[in-house]
Amino acid sequence: MKYMMLLVQTDGDRPERQNPNELIMRWWGDHARAGRIVGGHQLRPSSTATTVRWKGTQPVVTDGPFLEAKETIGGYGILEVPDLDAAIAIAKSWPAPENFAVELRPVVERG
Repeated sequence: MKYMMLLVQTDGDRPERQNPNELIMRWWGDHARAGRIVGGHQLRPSSTATTVRWKGTQPVVTDGPFLEAKETIGGYGILEVPDLDAAIAIAKSWPAPENFAVELRPVVERG
């Protein structure tokens, strides 16, 4: 079963950590080599977003995120696991838990 793992970062002070990116890259690589992460990317900051929304039937394009938020999506992964319990176990092992939440959503697979 596939799950999208959204890596949601909250605003606030981040504790000093030794090489958090190294820990994350190692964690990501270990799960990818094991076939549990089958896709995903880190995202640039929400300040680089472009939003398309509709006023009636007319699309309107604006720079920046759609909403001001205290949380931003910093990245995502696509998990290939047997069930929700396996996805939760992976989420619980996220190596940078300070100021992060890991949201899991089942992927609708068609075809």
